[in-house]
Amino acid sequence: MQPVPETFVLRGASVLDEGGGFESECDVLVERGLIAALGGGLDAPGAVSYDCSGLWLMPGIVDCHSHISVSSLDPLERLETPVSRWALEAAQNARRVLECGVTLLRDAGGADAGIRDSIADGFVPGPDLQVAVVSICQTGGHADGYLRGGSVQASADYVPDFPGRPPYLVDGPDEMRKTVRLALRAGADWIKLSTTGGVVSAHDDGDVAELTPEEIAVAVFEAGRKGKGVMTHSFGGDGLTMAVRAGVRTIEHGLFLTEEQAVLMAERGCALVPTLFVLREVVSWAEQGGILPDYAERKALALRDRLGGAVELARAHGIKIALGSDFIRRELHGHNLAEMPLLQEAGLTLEETLLAATRNGAEILGAGDSRGRIAQGYRFDAILLDEEPSDLALFAQPGAVTGVFKGGAPVVRHERLEAPV
Repeated sequence: MQPVPETFVLRGASVLDEGGGFESECDVLVERGLIAALGGGLDAPGAVSYDCSGLWLMPGIVDCHSHISVSSLDPLERLETPVSRWALEAAQNARRVLECGVTLLRDAGGADAGIRDSIADGFVPGPDLQVAVVSICQTGGHADGYLRGGSVQASADYVPDFPGRPPYLVDGPDEMRKTVRLALRAGADWIKLSTTGGVVSAHDDGDVAELTPEEIAVAVFEAGRKGKGVMTHSFGGDGLTMAVRAGVRTIEHGLFLTEEQAVLMAERGCALVPTLFVLREVVSWAEQGGILPDYAERKALALRDRLGGAVELARAHGIKIALGSDFIRRELHGHNLAEMPLLQEAGLTLEETLLAATRNGAEILGAGDSRGRIAQGYRFDAILLDEEPSDLALFAQPGAVTGVFKGGAPVVRHERLEAPV
């Protein structure tokens, strides 16, 4: 197998453009991990050419909400898993996620700065990470996984208690200030809050507010002082409104989004990450019965008629929408792109969906000037497809992505790279 040089040209591919369509028969010149030029007949001293005619080239996928260190929902398994095994399985999950085409991922609770930095330093393959480290919530809130039988404190992010893990429970503005500062000290790129309940948590509902306006405002203020943003788990109700008014940058899930709240989000520039796949999966578990506790089945079944409605409403108000998988089981990591057909089904056009999975995510994560586009000067994080992605069901199929580049290096090597022209 011949190595791919630092300078190379992919010739004749159909390339995703600024409008979410594909420009056909375009050459892409890559030099030292960056896109040096696009056009026809490109060349450079020492460049090796690869025939990519009949292939489709897109930026690497950006997943704005997942949990690569979460592999199981079983609390007993969590308690029995040594932190070393937890970290090594997170590395395995990261490799699968990269190989499916995700080159940048925001971890919404679980992965710490050590996992992020190990990937960046090349110890293990994976997407570049932005990490929240923990999900911060009130005592008895959505991210409080307290185990009553053994009186065991546990994060609902299924994160083991390792040295240096910051706290995640807050009650009052002063505790919030200290907890956010500790998360930032631990290396958090984002602060993750839970401002409403959810489905699989035992003691809350998705439309019931958690945290106070003062607590949320303190989190936004302290994160902002360090140039960091706040993301919040929020289904709807007052918890969503309070979060947007306080200045959070993204609403995660947003199932119960209202017209009034959509107007507010648009005014404040707050984005939506709807995480449709995992929500549908939870509803499916409830329909099968016997998988979820009774309280979770009840809450999940009540969501059936509301899945995807927030996407259509957000789109109508010009709210930026981005892909988020929110995977929390080992079987799902590496299937992150299955979110894409669901975004289209919920109301986005084909072109809007492709941009939600690439450009929008990069912009939300503060990387829009270097990632998320196939454009001159941008980092060459990219995927190759053998089939035209006019039917987004393609992305739900294992192996749909046949080539992956990260920083110009092929991490999934397309067969065309074996035969330079």
